[in-house]
Amino acid sequence: MNLVDSSAWLAYFADEPTADFFSEAIEDTDLLVVPSVCIYEVFKVVLKERGEDAAFSAAAAMHQGTLVNLDADLAMQAAALGLEEGLAFADSVIYAFAKKHDAILWTQDAHFEGKLGVRFKAKAVGK
Repeated sequence: MNLVDSSAWLAYFADEPTADFFSEAIEDTDLLVVPSVCIYEVFKVVLKERGEDAAFSAAAAMHQGTLVNLDADLAMQAAALGLEEGLAFADSVIYAFAKKHDAILWTQDAHFEGKLGVRFKAKAVGK
C-alpha cells in the first residue's frame, strides 16, 4: 500500500520537479490509501492558489484511491505517535494512517526523512 502526503500531492498537481517521483504511488490507485486530512489540506491550498474548479479536480483525483477517515481509535494513536515523533496534528494523523495500513508514506516533508516506512524526496529549491 502507498499513502501520499499532502506535500507530495501538491507537488504532483503543480508538476513540480519532484512530481515524477510521486507519480508511481499516486497513479497506482489500487494500492493508494488517501486520508481525508490530505484531501482537506490539498483542497485548501489548491482552492486558495488556483480556484474552486482546480480544487474540485484535485479532490476528484484523490478519490481514485481508497479513502480513509479519522476515527477515535486512530486519533488516539496519532496523538501518541505525534508526541513520540514530535509531529504536528496532520502529520501525526497521516503517519498513523500509514502505519495502520502498512503503507509506504511518500512525502517531501523533511521532518519525515529517515523515518521507517517513508519514501522521501526533498522539495525542489525555490518551490
